[in-house]
Amino acid sequence: MAIYHFSAKVISRAAGSSAVAAAAYRSASRLHDQRLERSHDFTNKAGVVHSEVLLPEHAPEEWHDRERLWNDVEAAERRKDAQLSREVEFAIPREMKQADGIELARDFVKREFVDRGMVADLNVHWDMGPDGLAKPHAHVMLGLREVSEEGFGAKVRDWNRTELLTHWREAWAQHVNTRLAELDIDARVDHRSLEAQGIELEPQNKIGPAASRMVEQGLESERLDEHHAIARANGEKLLAAPHIALDAITHQKSTFTNRDLAMFVHRHSEGKEQFDQVMAVVKASPELVKLGKDGRGEDRFTSRAMLETEQRLERQTIRLDAERHHSVPDRHRDRALTRAEARGMVLSPEQRGAFEHITDARGISSVIGYAGTGKSAMLGVAREAWHSAGYSVHGAALSGIAAENLEQGSGIASRTLASLEHQWGQERELLTSKSVLVID
Repeated sequence: MAIYHFSAKVISRAAGSSAVAAAAYRSASRLHDQRLERSHDFTNKAGVVHSEVLLPEHAPEEWHDRERLWNDVEAAERRKDAQLSREVEFAIPREMKQADGIELARDFVKREFVDRGMVADLNVHWDMGPDGLAKPHAHVMLGLREVSEEGFGAKVRDWNRTELLTHWREAWAQHVNTRLAELDIDARVDHRSLEAQGIELEPQNKIGPAASRMVEQGLESERLDEHHAIARANGEKLLAAPHIALDAITHQKSTFTNRDLAMFVHRHSEGKEQFDQVMAVVKASPELVKLGKDGRGEDRFTSRAMLETEQRLERQTIRLDAERHHSVPDRHRDRALTRAEARGMVLSPEQRGAFEHITDARGISSVIGYAGTGKSAMLGVAREAWHSAGYSVHGAALSGIAAENLEQGSGIASRTLASLEHQWGQERELLTSKSVLVID
């Protein structure tokens, strides 16, 4: 199952860190540290499948050399407790091929960091876990100072804003889910907390190698004890209400395998005995639906709730497709096209076909196209036609970022689906027969 993880931290001299050493470790390379007058050699480290320095405009070309870049970073900082770099780490879906995972990380780093003016040292690791499954993830070391052809300038305080980290967390989830959909992979990630997702389980502490070694050495680890206590409590919840497991899994993917279920239960139970009990209870649940074997010969399952949701959506889609209530007269279409042409925007034959398709009389229409093919521009013209014909037009998307992009690209006032549902639950902003709802 695709796992969401996105974290950020600062690499600082106050913690005894060296930017050159950190870069050498993450890239599995040997770099000479001019400040410390020593070399850091991590060439024996395995699992690094892609390593690249990405630079913003006007940055010195010699910074493509990782050793030169991070030595220049060290030289720009005088204080003994200086902050040297920000490191961002995020999980890449193991369902993706390695090349797709690298492209996913690279596109995100360029758009969210480099295009803001940051130097970025990207390293993609494709490690294998003890269970034999891949644990692909990326480490990105980011510069903290503005750059020019002359080198580093002042530190950019705006990059430290909490709001920006919140944006990056949501943006990564949207970026991953968009690419999973384009690759036709039945999986999704969610940046929200378990509580926000409506999953009745307690979040667990992330336990790294250091905490595990403390226990092995006979030392106390409060954090690890709490981790196990939460896992045990979650296991009890699953024993009492196995549907929680099914709801949580199908929140990420509509169908799943025995391995997917086992991974989820392992994460939310304590010890083999409780794991076996929870697996047995969930597998015996009347809410579990066995679908048969997939193309790989593995048993595949879904939940009764998911099946009923899909069947309900299918029935409602057929009903909407049969309705003929939202036609836009030709004079309004022509007027919208003429106005667009006056602004210098002429729809391509594909855009024109999509425009005519969504402004016909059907109760539901869909348009599929890759990013950059002009869907938003076409929707902007459709918005004018709908308004001219007397319809109110609303936009919606799963995430706030997607809603913002929809609004900026098309001019359609947009918000998240969750926000719309909340308003409808309060009997506000209800749709009528004169409403058009555009969902990205």
